[in-house]
Amino acid sequence: MKSIILSIVLLAAFQYAVAQKEYALLVIDVQDFYFPGGMSELVEPEKAAEKAALALRKARETGNPVIFIQHKSASGMEINERVVPSAGEKIFVKEEVNSFLGTGLKEYIGGLAIDTLVICGMQTQMCVEAAVRAAHDYGYRVIMLHDACATRNLKFGEREVAAADVHASTLATLKSYGTVLSVAEWIEK
Repeated sequence: MKSIILSIVLLAAFQYAVAQKEYALLVIDVQDFYFPGGMSELVEPEKAAEKAALALRKARETGNPVIFIQHKSASGMEINERVVPSAGEKIFVKEEVNSFLGTGLKEYIGGLAIDTLVICGMQTQMCVEAAVRAAHDYGYRVIMLHDACATRNLKFGEREVAAADVHASTLATLKSYGTVLSVAEWIEK
């Protein structure tokens, strides 16, 4: 009888612990090569990294899983000091734009018993966009933290597009794949 009661208590505790994991935070490519002096500088990556750090703190405080994506690079691969992983937080190294491609990320998230991914990182129109679209296609509810993302000015032919416009046009598109919020809006919810 004691073993049955103990089993019921343990099952209830496990179900409670799983239920408390509402989401996983996915921090994509917040790496030194995107910051001033790096080989691929973005526009205002510091502001985005500070916002990502706030999201990271919230996820850690609430006990939700945090996953880091690191783009493989010859130099500057290090995750920026503003968002350094803590012990036990998963890091996936990728070689493609899509964080799910060839990394084991999909299988790992599948084992977390969550249905929502909160996504931030660098670059908005590249790796972040690819992750948002893929996560949506895999059936996850997606929340993108727009002010915890950064990008660069782009050029196509003779036309240059400002980073703010690249960012805004990407966000306008990604509203079809999930909810786009500021870090403050997300924390308030």
